[in-house]
Amino acid sequence: MEKKEKDYLRIALERYRLGTATADEIAFLEKYYAVFEEKESFFASHDQEMYETLNTELKSAIDQEINRSNESFSLRPWVKYFAAASVLLILSISIYLTISQKPYQRVSKTNDFAAGSDKAILKLGDGTEILLDTATNGAIVQLDGLTITKNDAGEIEYKTNPTFSSDVVTYNTITIPNGGKYHVVLPDGSNVWLNAASSLRYPTIFKGKERQVEITGEGYFEVTKNKEMPFIVSCRNQKITVLGTHFNINSYEDEDGIKTTLLEGSVKVETAKDALLIKPGEQAYLNSSNLAIQKKAVDIAQETAWKDNLFSFKGDDVQSIMRQVSRWYDVEISYQGNITDQKFYGEISRTSKLSEVFAILELNNVHFKSKGRKIIVSSEDN
Repeated sequence: MEKKEKDYLRIALERYRLGTATADEIAFLEKYYAVFEEKESFFASHDQEMYETLNTELKSAIDQEINRSNESFSLRPWVKYFAAASVLLILSISIYLTISQKPYQRVSKTNDFAAGSDKAILKLGDGTEILLDTATNGAIVQLDGLTITKNDAGEIEYKTNPTFSSDVVTYNTITIPNGGKYHVVLPDGSNVWLNAASSLRYPTIFKGKERQVEITGEGYFEVTKNKEMPFIVSCRNQKITVLGTHFNINSYEDEDGIKTTLLEGSVKVETAKDALLIKPGEQAYLNSSNLAIQKKAVDIAQETAWKDNLFSFKGDDVQSIMRQVSRWYDVEISYQGNITDQKFYGEISRTSKLSEVFAILELNNVHFKSKGRKIIVSSEDN
């Protein structure tokens, strides 16, 4: 799409949003919407031939509408247009269907990458490592007073003999590689879902006055209530104390800070220099550079979308999206030239193949090419 055409489209959409669009601009938007409505099958298939056909028709429609004389059209309900457009991650004031004339070099079916899946490595106290995704269901570890089981759902569970007693505390670590996720049930019955490139260290039996675990990366916790034994999560420069609650922690080292989002109950977030309490619907954000903590209201569904197998974007930039893509599809990301500062809005299933994700993102001013497991991101179409 020519720059003149992109600018005209943005201006027309913004004026329509403000209620100041001219008759020509409304007619242009009506025609633009009609082309997408006729090609509904494209949204589901992302077929290359359909992609090229759609681009050709859009350009033709735009050429006609830019130069057309005043002519009256009644615009279809705008909410219907937005519903279709949101599937393509193009619902935004700053980016409205800025479709490139030709993809830069898309990841094709022949060199595609599958979505992540349940995979993890369990490291026992003696250093033994077990690949959980290939381990058979049933008891995988049996020690004095302790049984570690992989259940039919593929999760691991810890079961202890109530009469077993030991002064020795043994720690296990579950590590999730890039391209993986896993669900573990801790010895106290607490549930933890771990995202890609994450790890959790915890004792095989909780003893004493506290239940302490350590996390890297991202995890969603549903903590079993026990007022006599608080549950404490350590991650990088902060500590989170709870009695029984549901919360999400994002502590990836390649992010600017640590985000703790509360869904149920209450938690206290602490650092060496600060502490605060957050309520359900709030998020504590720890700035990694100055260790200051701030809290704000957030969209819980977006913060925990990964647990429901979704990418959820609300004003995310390309770099933020690519960090998620890198971890989930186990690919290396690099950038070429000046990268668009457009913001993306919408949802994509994390079960999608990488080519399907890129087919959506390429409908905006961003392009991808691959070499092995390395993805090069650019804003130029060449």
